[in-house]
Amino acid sequence: MPSKRLSVVVTRRLPEVVETRLTELFNAKLRADDTPMTRGELIDAVQEADVLVPTLTDRIDAGLIGQAGERLKLIANFGAGFDHIDVSTARSRGILVSNTPGVVTEDTADMVMALMLGVTRRIQEGLTVMQGGDWAGWAPTALLGQRLGGRRLGILGMGRIGQAVARRAAAFGMQVHYHNRHRLRPETEEALEATYWESLDQMVARMDMISVNCPSTPSTYHLLNARRLQLMKPSAVIVNTSRGEVIDENALTRMLKTGQLAGAGLDVYEHGIQGNPELRNMPNVMMLPHMGSATEEGRIEMGEKVIINIKTFDDGHRPPDQVVPAML
Repeated sequence: MPSKRLSVVVTRRLPEVVETRLTELFNAKLRADDTPMTRGELIDAVQEADVLVPTLTDRIDAGLIGQAGERLKLIANFGAGFDHIDVSTARSRGILVSNTPGVVTEDTADMVMALMLGVTRRIQEGLTVMQGGDWAGWAPTALLGQRLGGRRLGILGMGRIGQAVARRAAAFGMQVHYHNRHRLRPETEEALEATYWESLDQMVARMDMISVNCPSTPSTYHLLNARRLQLMKPSAVIVNTSRGEVIDENALTRMLKTGQLAGAGLDVYEHGIQGNPELRNMPNVMMLPHMGSATEEGRIEMGEKVIINIKTFDDGHRPPDQVVPAML
C-alpha cells in the first residue's frame, strides 16, 4: 500500500512548472492568487501542513511557530534569505528549516552592475527626460555621468554574490576591495584580484562605490550606520541588493539630500516595501522593487531546490539545504 503523501502548503504563487511538479509529488495546497497570506491563513497553514513553503513576505516568527500542529516538520523556504523565519524556535519544536542558496547568485550580481551603471551614468534621469518629452537635443555637457573603469569598489560581504559582483566589476576595469567576516583564501583573493580590508571603517572611507552583499543578521543590523556613512567620500555611490536593515536608511536619506553622498541604487529597503518616501524624489537615487533575483530561470531553479529539499526529507534524509545554527 503506498505511503500517505505529504501535505505541503505553499504561501504564494510560484512558476507553473514548479506548482505542477509539487502537485505530482505531494498533496500540495497552492495559493489561488498572488498575494501574501494573512496571519490567520498562515496559522491555518502551520496547523494543517506537514511542510510549509513560505517566501520572504511571510513572517514565520515564534508566535506563529508556537501555534503549529504536531504534523509540521519542515519549513522549506522559497528563497535564500531566512531572516523572516525564527529558525531557533523552529529547531526547539523539532521543525527543520531549509532554503534555496546559490540559484540567485548570478541574477543578483547582474542587478548590482545594473544599479551601478544606472546611478553613475544617470540612466534614470535620462529616462525621465525622454518619457516627459523634454529632450532638447544632444549637448556636450548634458547628463554627464562617470565611468566605472578605474573606480574603487568596496564589497561588503564576499560570499557567493559578493564574489560574482567582484568578477563582473573586474571586467569593467574596477578595482575590487572587500570586507568580510572571514578573509578569503589567498588563491581566491588572487583569482578575484580583490584587496581585503580588516577594518570596515577604513575601507568605506576610501571607496568610490560600496556594494552591500551581506545577509541580515543581528550583527549586520545598521552595519552602515550614520557614523560609517559619514566616513564615505561625498563623490561615493552606495548600492544595496541584500537587505535594507544593513543600512540606516534615514541617515542615508539625509546624506543624499545634503550632498554628502553622490547617489544610491537600492533594491531593498529598511522601512517597508516602499522605502523612505523622500528617496523617490531624488534624481541621484535609483529604486527598484526587489528585482535582484527576478528572472524566470532563477525562480524555477529556486522551486526545484524547494522540491529537492522536501523530497529528500520525505525519503527520510536531511534536506541538502537545511539551515543549521552555524548559519545564524
